[in-house]
Amino acid sequence: MELIHTALLLNKAGKEVNEANVKRVLDAAGIHEDESRIKALITALENVNIEEIVKEASAMPVMAAQPAQAQHQEEKKEEKKEEKKSDESAAMGLGSLFG
Repeated sequence: MELIHTALLLNKAGKEVNEANVKRVLDAAGIHEDESRIKALITALENVNIEEIVKEASAMPVMAAQPAQAQHQEEKKEEKKEEKKSDESAAMGLGSLFG
């Protein structure tokens, strides 16, 4: 996880995400990471537009929240329907008592 955070931090600072810069950031934080993992990160990030990925990731929770919000509204509607039916049933039951 530290490697991903380092890459994002370097990108945000406008620095190139390369092996030397990643090592410097990790060393400054007191984190000693395996060199093969650092190289794997750099290889994985080749030709990747970090800005675009961050922008897409920022939009995802909003889109995911919309269906949940709609579902919550549906549940409220169902509860209101059930309450109304329950009230009507109770009124009919009382009517038979006095009727």
